[in-house]
Amino acid sequence: MISPAVTLMTRLGLSDDELCEILDVDPISVITGELDHRPELPILLALTNEPAEQLGDGTLQRWVRATGPAGRPLDLLRARDFAAFEDAVDLLRERGFVLRGGRGDG
Repeated sequence: MISPAVTLMTRLGLSDDELCEILDVDPISVITGELDHRPELPILLALTNEPAEQLGDGTLQRWVRATGPAGRPLDLLRARDFAAFEDAVDLLRERGFVLRGGRGDG
C-alpha cells in the first residue's frame, strides 16, 4: 500500500525536501509514516483528488510549478499558505490548466 505522503509527492511531483517543507516534518517522519499528527496531508490529498482524476498527475505536476494568477501553487505550499493554495485549486477546477504563449502584446 502506498502511503498518503508518497501519493501526494507523486501527484504533485514534489521532491523529498519539498514534501518535508510543506508538511513541516523531518525526513524520518516521512520514511516511518509518522504523519498522523499532520492535518495538512489528508486536506491536501482531498483538495487535489478531483483535479488529479480529471487532469492526471502529469498535468497537475506541471500546474503546481506554473505561475498562475495567484503565483506558483508550489510557492503557496512551501509558504504553508494552504488557504491560497485551496483558492488556486478552485481556480484550476473552474478554468482548467491554461498555458499562455508569449506576452500577448504583439
